[in-house]
Amino acid sequence: MTTTLGSAVCDPAGVSISVALEDLQPLIEGRGREAYLVTVRGTRPHVVQVAVAFRGERLVVAPGRRTAANIAERPEVTLLWPVHEGDPHHNLLVDGTAAMSDDGEWLEVIPTAAVLHRAGGRRRRLPDASA
Repeated sequence: MTTTLGSAVCDPAGVSISVALEDLQPLIEGRGREAYLVTVRGTRPHVVQVAVAFRGERLVVAPGRRTAANIAERPEVTLLWPVHEGDPHHNLLVDGTAAMSDDGEWLEVIPTAAVLHRAGGRRRRLPDASA
């Protein structure tokens, strides 16, 4: 199955397919509002499920206290939409810079890069655990 994205046709056998930021809104709308937001606390990742909406060119989510504290220290975030029935071969990853909205209610993410990444990555044989 191939996926059409803007003017590009995505081959499921490919590993990563860059997504132009102008193609992002319809792609996200096709995948749904639910995504995973990845922030960093110290040296550890912090992952939460969020609902995502668009506000102009920005993505908006309602953050919890930990997420808000994390982006105050490290504003770089990643949003992940896992594979879905419309594209069972690729996850959508959107990197961005996050900040709290002026009213302090919303986390606004300015996308900086996006990619459709092949689910499963490279296939390698796992080491034998019994050895």
